[in-house]
Amino acid sequence: MLLATFTGFGLLIGILFGFFGMGGSFLVTPALLVMGYKPDVAVASGLAFVFGTSVIATLKHRDLGQVDYKLGVLMIAGTTAGIEVGKQGLHWLQRMGYADTVVSVAYVFLLGAIGLFVTYTALKGGDGGISHDVEEDADVDPDDIPDIAKRIQSVHLPPMISVRGGFTVSLWMILAVGFATGLLSGLLGVGGGFIRMPALFYLIGVPVPVAVGTDLFEIVFSGGIGSFLYALDGAVDLTIVAPLLAGSALGARLGAGATSLVDEDDIKVYFGVMLLLGALAVAVRKVGGALDVPVLDTVSLAIILGAALLVSAAVTVSAVRELRAEAPESRSVSAD
Repeated sequence: MLLATFTGFGLLIGILFGFFGMGGSFLVTPALLVMGYKPDVAVASGLAFVFGTSVIATLKHRDLGQVDYKLGVLMIAGTTAGIEVGKQGLHWLQRMGYADTVVSVAYVFLLGAIGLFVTYTALKGGDGGISHDVEEDADVDPDDIPDIAKRIQSVHLPPMISVRGGFTVSLWMILAVGFATGLLSGLLGVGGGFIRMPALFYLIGVPVPVAVGTDLFEIVFSGGIGSFLYALDGAVDLTIVAPLLAGSALGARLGAGATSLVDEDDIKVYFGVMLLLGALAVAVRKVGGALDVPVLDTVSLAIILGAALLVSAAVTVSAVRELRAEAPESRSVSAD
């Protein structure tokens, strides 16, 4: 029963992970904690799962031409430096006795703020209508690039780096964006996928599918290093990781494939809703801990799992609809 549960859970998370470039440890770790696993086992197994799933999803995005390796490597450099500074800031907050309160409030605020911003801009049809059909050498229409990204692209501080979409960005701006996202990641103690993916689109201007694929490429490294270090301590539980990966192997490829089918504004709406529900779940869990009401931990987990099920179902339905809509067009073209 437990094997089937983990396999099904892996399929569900794999769809979200391949589609958004985030969602692995964000869902797995709290679920394992509520199920009674030790914190180090929950974190280590979550990281190992994220590493395996990110490899699978990245390979699928590579097949679709949705990974900018050069940008990914540069972002990793900036992110690594930011994470180190963020960790030092977290240690300082711990010494001051404010770490738990600051991190909890910042995490909920950040999730909620990004979720609201992404959902609002997508629903109003504002910045960011880049076609989801990304080709290897296709240029992005300047009118479709977010205003913030245009300003960052306008900074001509050599060396300039060419980015997927047919434009160039200063190396120092890429490193600065990577550093900022790494700083938040290190301070909040999270993988940062929910920060990096929107940052790649809204701050640098790459198409959403490429932002997802490039973010996954970065997670291969961060998840791999983290899981390896925990594995040395014997904290990775393969009886958890193996069935999760078995389910996610299919789910990640389905989710990654859906990014080339689903309308980009729909992707952003689903992403925003996922973050908003995630913020609510974290807030409920923190309130439960402050008031010593354990049942709120279960409510928090139910919100997370419900959000995952709801959003993954919406992604699957949207992808199926797009395939059905494209089928008659393909038949008519072949007939001509």
